[in-house]
Amino acid sequence: MRAMTVRTPATLDTLTPVDLPEAPPPAAGEIAVRLHASSLNFHDYLVVNGTIPVEDGRIPMSDGAGEVIAVGDGVTEFAAGDRVVSIFHTRWLAGALPEANFRRVPGDGIDGYAREVVVTPADWFTRAPRGYSHAEAATITCAGVTAWRALVPDGPTIAGQTVLVQGSGGVSVFALQYAKAMGARVIATSSSDAKLERLTDLGADHVINYRTTPDWGRVAYQICGGVDHVVEIGGPGTLPQSIDAIGIGGHIALIGVLTGVSGEIPTAKLMGKQGRLQGVSVGSRRDQIDLIAAIDANGLRPVIDRSFALEQLADAFRHQESGAHFGKICIDIAR
Repeated sequence: MRAMTVRTPATLDTLTPVDLPEAPPPAAGEIAVRLHASSLNFHDYLVVNGTIPVEDGRIPMSDGAGEVIAVGDGVTEFAAGDRVVSIFHTRWLAGALPEANFRRVPGDGIDGYAREVVVTPADWFTRAPRGYSHAEAATITCAGVTAWRALVPDGPTIAGQTVLVQGSGGVSVFALQYAKAMGARVIATSSSDAKLERLTDLGADHVINYRTTPDWGRVAYQICGGVDHVVEIGGPGTLPQSIDAIGIGGHIALIGVLTGVSGEIPTAKLMGKQGRLQGVSVGSRRDQIDLIAAIDANGLRPVIDRSFALEQLADAFRHQESGAHFGKICIDIAR
């Protein structure tokens, strides 16, 4: 069985192809899945570049999509031939997040999906959206569910409200698409005019180049009289502008730490606006099922930048590192 592993000390250059033993048959309550695709997330990047320490030989990648090839005794939700996609938090099935750590997240605390076959408990997967390719399905595990969680369970976003999204990575593009599907207006930011054009083509109502307009938060506020929801990707470097952008009672979904893990926050301004700053750590299996029901109902498709072969995983992360991508970067696992 082909797989990729993280060798420590981890760098992109030490991502290593390996040949693993054939996977065992599924036990009671388990399914065997032949994986066809994965997709890259910033969390995966932090694992493979050594920022998040993992055990030597860890199989990376939190996203996995493929086809069920066998089911164990007692499994009734799936059958051989079903197209499925993995969940991110394997212990978070519904309700509140049971633990604030990543010990049971594939590709981090446990082995992930950069391999050909996996045998897991059945509830580590859900059905894939109808009509999706395996690559399209693989995009939703982390980025898709994160955007959904930010705008729906944690929002909730209501038609006529305004959503601000930052950049053109997977979460931001999904958030733009979901917000428009819910009848919201969208303000999008980027440092690239070419990417702003593409965001406009996807439905963004207003775009701001944050490089030429460093006070983009004030500009966003003026556009709509106060943003209702911000999908905050940057972290401490962009959070003050996001606070400037929101209106009274505005909601900021804190998702990313692209600019660092700590920094000064204008708490008096956030308090004065009665703003709500809420951390988002992807979502539950129930959230993923609800997202897939919405996708099946409205036909939204993910934006895939490009795909790489499994053995080109390091090159895929270098492409992510360059910032040149728009939407999701995928990995083709099946030969």
